[in-house]
Formats: sequence, structure tokens, C-alpha cells
Amino acid sequence: MSAEVKPRVADVDVRLVNVTKMFGDQTAVDGITLDVSDGEFFTLLGPSGCGKTTTLRMIGGFEQPTSGLIELKGEDVTFLPAHERDVNTVFQSYALFPHLTIFENVAFGLRRSGIKGDEVTRRVGEALELVQLIGYEKRKPAQLSGGQAQRVALARALVNRPAVLLLDEPLGALDLKLRKQMGIELKRIQREVGITFIYVTHDQEEAMTMSDRIAVMNKGHYEQLAGPETLYERPTTRFVASFVGASNLLEGKIGSDGESWTVTLPSGDVVRAPKNLGDIGTGGAIGVRPEKLTLLEPGQESKGNRLDGTVVDTSYLGVLTQYTVEGAGGLRLLVSEQNVDRTTRSDTWRPGERVALTWKPEHGFVVGDSKSA
Repeated sequence: MSAEVKPRVADVDVRLVNVTKMFGDQTAVDGITLDVSDGEFFTLLGPSGCGKTTTLRMIGGFEQPTSGLIELKGEDVTFLPAHERDVNTVFQSYALFPHLTIFENVAFGLRRSGIKGDEVTRRVGEALELVQLIGYEKRKPAQLSGGQAQRVALARALVNRPAVLLLDEPLGALDLKLRKQMGIELKRIQREVGITFIYVTHDQEEAMTMSDRIAVMNKGHYEQLAGPETLYERPTTRFVASFVGASNLLEGKIGSDGESWTVTLPSGDVVRAPKNLGDIGTGGAIGVRPEKLTLLEPGQESKGNRLDGTVVDTSYLGVLTQYTVEGAGGLRLLVSEQNVDRTTRSDTWRPGERVALTWKPEHGFVVGDSKSA
């Protein structure tokens, strides 16, 4: 969107300080403290019931916190009504007015703000151009596809140029292919307008694709707040390791071996991870992602961590083949191999075959028990 750009008065657009929300005796949000930076694409990621939507609704003014502080661009808005906050929200339902044209849907907020005439036409045109819907002005919402309706809802939310745009699972009603396309479009639009986006989703792929930073939420708080790469490569709790991608967690007796953490498995095998990966704590584990593992013939030599096992399942998934390997004591691990050099199914490992699993210690990670942030 061209034209005026609102001056930024703070590096932090949204600040939450020890925000708690109770519904009766149930704690929906449990003392969250976080800052969302100016121009950031920030995501609240987690399963149903984790408190992410309640947190978004408190930022938007649709819910009031039981305690804590909410600031928008340095101003205390904790108890300010939604219509007095410089934010707009895009919901999963889109909430378009069925009797209005696309032009009038997008212009609705401008007209309510007292803007008239050519200024309305210009700004609606800019918003529709941004979401690539020029030429759709005279259509009604019933004449649009789901993806087009989502774009109209986004244009309507952006046309007033809010300081912060809140998005509550806006792609949830779309099919998988369209969700992926719209995810790319959302990130493009956010970069073009430079507005802070706070996005809520339970879909970790969506979050990883679009976000600058992600708060992984569980039971009313976030367990880790970091960029997508850090969350994936260096999760700090069991919950984050399992919710963001697939993980193999190896648990047993924790020890230390020079510069490495060690876990002695019930089978007696020992696996290692460098101490610079973090603090394993008491009751922690060493983890490794399925694609970091390599399958070898049992007699092949290898360096680093090694476990022997038997292939119990093989799943061909197109771009990769996924194996389930059972080790000593019933331990099961997932292994993902890219199908780069494979041309037929006969090239895969077969159930019942003995294999060795190997990986470099520095390709693992260490996690502790789930905890409050």
C-alpha cells in the first residue's frame, strides 16, 4: 500500500506484562510477558485450548485481562475498548457483508471513520491492488472463492492502516493447497505494508513459513519464543520438540562426558550431545530429528552416535521415505531419507532388515521438562 506511512513512535508495537486471564476458576492465560517488535510477523502457535486466541483477543480489546498490562505503541490499552485501539482483526470466518459489493466491504471502515469521496476510491484501490483483486470491485462475496474472500477480509482490515493487524487462524477454512499459497501471499503483503502482524495458528508449517518469531504455547503460557530455525533445530522442552516437527527423544540416565551430555539408555547404549546445545537439566533427554539420522548396514563403520535396530515399517511419501526402526528394549525411532538417488521402491530398506542408525552428536539437541516461560 503506497501513500502515507504512519510514523513509528516505538520499537515495540505490542507489550504484554504478566498478563493473566481467568474464566471462573480456569486459567486460560497464565502470566504471559512478551514484546512484539515494530514491523514483525509474530505468531502464537499451539494446540486448541493453549490460550493463543484468548491472548490475541486481549490484545484486540475483545477480552479484558484478569491482571497484567497490555501496551500498544507505548500506550497502556489494558482496559481500552476494541474500537479505540489502533488494531484490526481478520477472523477465520472473514465476516464479509453479503449484501455489499467488494468495494463497499473494503470501504466500510473508511466511511465509518468519516473519509469520503476520492480518498475512499484511492485507498480501496490500493488495498485491492495489494491483495491482487483489482477488477472485483462490483462483485458480491457470494461470487468469490474462499481464497478471494480471505483476500477481501485482509484488504478491509488493512485499508485503515492499523498499527497492528491481528489474524485469528484466517486460513483455517481453506484447503491445504490454497492455505500454502495464501501463507506465501500473507508474508508478501506483510513485507510490503510493513505493519506488525500477530498471527494465531495451530499449524506449525504455517507458522514456520511466515513468521519472524514464534511463541509456542502450552497450557496458558509459552514454552519457547524464538525464530523458526531455532525452534526446529534447538527446541528446549519436550513439548516444543514434539509440537514443532517430528522428534526422536532418547531418555535414560543423564551424565556428563567432558564437553558432552550423555544419556545412558535402558539398553546400555550411550548417546551424546555437546554441552553448548543447552542445559539438559534433571529429567531431560537428548533429541534428534528424523532427517538427521542415517541408516547403514549393521557391519558398516561409523562415527558419532550409533544404535542398532530392525526396520519395522517403511512409508514411501514421495519426496522422502520414512522408516520406523526398533532398537533394543523396544525403543522406536523415526528416520526420514530424501528420495534423491532412489528410482524404485526396491531401493528402500525392508521391514525385518537389521540396520544401524547413526548421527553426529552436534546434529542433536537437548531438552528439559516442559516449563513456564
